[in-house]
Amino acid sequence: MRAAVFEAFRGPIRVRSLPEPVPHDDAVIVAVGACGVCRSDWHAWMGHDGSVRLPHVPGHELAGSVTAVGAGVTRFRGGERVTAPFCCGCGDCPDCRRGDTQVCDRQTQPGFTHFGAFADLVEIRHADVNLVPLPDGIDVILAASLGCRFATAHRALVVQGRVRAGEWVAVHGCGGVGLSAVMVARALEARVIVVDPSAERRREALSLGAEEAIDPLAVDAVARIRAVTGRGAAVSLDAFGSAETCRHSILSLANRGRHVQVGLLLAGDAQPSLPMDLVIAKELEILGSHGMPPSTCAELLSLVAAGRLDPGRLVSDVVSLAEGAATLERFGTFPNRGMTVIEIDRG
Repeated sequence: MRAAVFEAFRGPIRVRSLPEPVPHDDAVIVAVGACGVCRSDWHAWMGHDGSVRLPHVPGHELAGSVTAVGAGVTRFRGGERVTAPFCCGCGDCPDCRRGDTQVCDRQTQPGFTHFGAFADLVEIRHADVNLVPLPDGIDVILAASLGCRFATAHRALVVQGRVRAGEWVAVHGCGGVGLSAVMVARALEARVIVVDPSAERRREALSLGAEEAIDPLAVDAVARIRAVTGRGAAVSLDAFGSAETCRHSILSLANRGRHVQVGLLLAGDAQPSLPMDLVIAKELEILGSHGMPPSTCAELLSLVAAGRLDPGRLVSDVVSLAEGAATLERFGTFPNRGMTVIEIDRG
């Protein structure tokens, strides 16, 4: 099979032939139809994820069709159109039995713990637990665009943030997750205010339904959020991931507000100083959000199928496998306007 492979962290990513994977008893092999190019893939390539072993094939936002089935799999026979959350639980631990596969201590992640979907074929472990059938009418490009960014934003807002119609949501950072959060919040009939230094990304957020877009280099973002909302946001997401954006997100909240940390904080930002005096005095909640379980993935797909959410609006580039690999090498600078999705050409 063809796959995009890197032999060294920050080294060249090249498309070459690899042996076809054989499924474990609990697994299936998916013929990849499409795979998103995500900043998390860039972190893996940069060497920021300790689970990645070299050589490596990135890619975790996938959709395709089942082509081979392990002996222990009971829910799939082959030929089904599927996707999967990027956090694949073991199915047996207390977290998985509770439905929280996204925090399974033994989780597998295509593109991180094993070869990913920048390839013709990818293995999905514990398939009976983790595979999600694609509804009719949702093609593989659309499904791949949901795989990480929309999935992360949906869980962060719906499950962790518990957003209700009419509430103010502040989104700090308008990359893929941030813009996805704008769209999910609007689908939930919440009001949205965003913060980002990029004029282009602020314009994109406004076009997707944000009511206010703040340049933090020009104004005091926290003060402006308070002025616009009247008392602060009910829910605030740090979708960028820095000590500053995390702190500003918390400071942006109204009494009893919910801060959700989505963006990864790395290196010197990994343990930020937080305003815990306000957390206590205002009874604020600080929540993490990591991917989504398969059950919530089905809920997200139903929003798309019902026409309440159109992730295609964020897909700016559909590229070949080689083009996707080249794009990933430049992902530290957010090279494209919206999401980039690799379409696997089997011609």
